[in-house]
Amino acid sequence: MSKNNHMKLSFSSRSENESFARIAVAAFVTQLDPTMEQLDEIKTVISEAVTNAIIHGYNGDSEGVVTVEAQIIADTVSITVSDEGRGIEDVELARQPLYTSRPELERSGMGFTIMENFMDEFELSSGEAKGTMLRMTKRIESKKALFN
Repeated sequence: MSKNNHMKLSFSSRSENESFARIAVAAFVTQLDPTMEQLDEIKTVISEAVTNAIIHGYNGDSEGVVTVEAQIIADTVSITVSDEGRGIEDVELARQPLYTSRPELERSGMGFTIMENFMDEFELSSGEAKGTMLRMTKRIESKKALFN
């Protein structure tokens, strides 16, 4: 039986949709039988990525669209979160721990650092007025495999 599968969600850039995206991707990934730690890491990554798109890509307005795609190939999940918002002016600066372009919102500036640490691969592409795309992968060693 092939373990290849794919899902795609597009939704308004509203903060209340962050939990919807997190739960949908977590439900999708459960077919790989992840550990609770792996599932929590993926949910955290989705929260960070979607929140960044809403707050930084669209400045918290509900005018934009955030797209989340997830693909399973064998024991690996690939996740892409994208927006068509304003983009990131300085990608290298934005990837620095504790940096935030919205300090007035009391943001911690750890989103990209968390995503990089929780995923096996992390790629960020962005351009001013062209939006942002995050591509991330994680190999899921199922709980069943851990006990055999």
